[in-house]
Amino acid sequence: MDVVAKSLTIRLARRADAVTIFALISELADYEELRHEVDATAADIERDLFGSSPRVFAEIAEWNGEVAGFSLWFYNYSTFRGRHGIYLEDLFVCPAFRGHGIGKALIVSLAGRCVAEGLARLQWSVLDWNAPAIEFYESLGAKKTPEWLGCRVEGDALKKLADG
Repeated sequence: MDVVAKSLTIRLARRADAVTIFALISELADYEELRHEVDATAADIERDLFGSSPRVFAEIAEWNGEVAGFSLWFYNYSTFRGRHGIYLEDLFVCPAFRGHGIGKALIVSLAGRCVAEGLARLQWSVLDWNAPAIEFYESLGAKKTPEWLGCRVEGDALKKLADG
């Protein structure tokens, strides 16, 4: 589903976008001061988004034909709602393209997908220090869920847990 408005196009990512998506992920990691946590490679992105059974998807925002940002997402499931939803893993608009409604267009595209597919919700996380993003998301009608804390097991702790 392509959404075109003025000089903005939102489109599903293609295999040829893998290197660009990885570059955007790296730029996002720099912005969040988390580059040291990036283990992924462009080959990982290509394999997982464009392999035989992808479980993660991306949309590319182009402004006047130039890549301006992306969203990366996957389906989740709500047992309480009895329906799937979309979890937005990453949303990033390059600084030079901010202020044109690109971030909103990426989210609107995903919201449209949720409605068209009868999904229960669109959800994501935001870093607690990222006030501009929090303000932006709230302006779209998003509600913070302070009663739900994110939990993660990774690295050595994941291996230890797997060992029982």
